Formats: sequence, structure tokens, C-alpha cells
Amino acid sequence: MNNFKYAIICVDDDFLILQTLKFQLSKCIDDRCVLIESFLSPEDALLTIEDLVEVGLNMIFVIVDFQMPEMNGAKFIRAVKDRHPEIPCLMLSGEANAIQIEELESDDLLFSFIGKPWSETHLINAMQPWLSKVKC
Repeated sequence: MNNFKYAIICVDDDFLILQTLKFQLSKCIDDRCVLIESFLSPEDALLTIEDLVEVGLNMIFVIVDFQMPEMNGAKFIRAVKDRHPEIPCLMLSGEANAIQIEELESDDLLFSFIGKPWSETHLINAMQPWLSKVKC
């Protein structure tokens, strides 16, 4: 039986990026109550977000790449925010479209953009306002 109260969703089409994110995040969260899910498919991530919200998990945030084959990160964020405007979204990308990033920021849909390669410290600092709210 798990005691998860929170979830973090990571979406990228590169498996190694997802593994690195999971490793870095695991250093600063309590894995007894925070579930970290990673997805190569944005569509699968959207379905899982719905399932996790339905069972009562609080989404701490979503981390998403921009350039993915099925759906770009901007479209993914808009899909998340259409259903769950309270879920903070962070984009982590090396090939983002500056115009779409600016539109997401001006529409208040993106709390942070971090370029690849990223520093672990920069990533953790960007997420700290949401991580500090976690009470296990």
C-alpha cells in the first residue's frame, strides 16, 4: 500500500533525460509520499495526470520538453492547463521556440523555462517554491 499524496510528472522523448530528472528530483523529495512519474509520450502523460488527479493526488508540477514527436511542449502545457489550471508547469528544453515560450509566459501558463543542458541546482531552485509546500 502506498502513501502517495503528491505527484511530479516528467515528459521528454529522451529516456536518459527522464532518468536524470528522476535521479535529481529524488534527492530533494520524500519518496514516501511523492510519486515521480516519467513519460516518453505526452498523450500517456495527459491520461495519467487525469487518473492521478481523480484518485486525489496533488500535482506538485509538470516538467516537459519542448521538442517531442507526438506533441510539442507548448501544446502539452496548454492541454494540462485547460483541464488543471492550478498545476505549475516547467519547460526544460534545448530546442524551444522562443515565441511559443513567450506566449506561454505571457498567458501565465509557464512558471519557468530552463535550457538544456541544465544545472541540477538551477532546476531544484526553480522548483523550490512548490517543493517547500509538500507535507508528508
